Amino acid sequence: MTTRILFVCLGNICRSPAAEGVFRTFADQAGLALVLDSAGTAGWHIGKAPYGPMQEAAMTRGYDLSDLRARQFTAADFDDFDLIIGMDMDNIAAIKTKRPNGNTTAVRLFTDYTGDSKASDIPDPYYTRDFTGALTLIENASRGLIADLKANP
Repeated sequence: MTTRILFVCLGNICRSPAAEGVFRTFADQAGLALVLDSAGTAGWHIGKAPYGPMQEAAMTRGYDLSDLRARQFTAADFDDFDLIIGMDMDNIAAIKTKRPNGNTTAVRLFTDYTGDSKASDIPDPYYTRDFTGALTLIENASRGLIADLKANP
C-alpha cells in the first residue's frame, strides 16, 4: 500500500506545499493515515515558508500552509517514499535524474489523477500569478489520488 507520498515542484514554495496541504486535508477527511511531504528540485528557498500569495489563496479555501518549510529533493527520497508526484514534466525529468540505479519507486505527474486528458501540468503560479487556478487543479488531482488509493490499497 502507498503510505508515503512526496509532492515535488521547482522551488517548493507554491505548488508542492499547496499539494501537500490540500492532500493532507483530503486524506484526513477520507480517514487515510499517510506520511506526506513536499520538496523542490531547486534549492533556492530551503527553509522558507510557502510563498505569501499561495498561502493566502490556500487559506481562503481552508488550507493552512504556514507550518510548511521548503526543502530540496534528494536521491534519498526514492527510499523514503512510496510515490513521488511531480507538478509538471520538467519536475518529472529532474526527479528521474536523481533516481538511484535499480530503484522502482513510482514517479507520477499529479495531473494524471485529474481524469482530464487536457490537463498536463499544474502551471507555476509564482510566474502565472494564477494561485486559485493552481489550487483548483491541485484539488481535482487530490480527489483523483484519494480515489486511486482507496481503489488500489
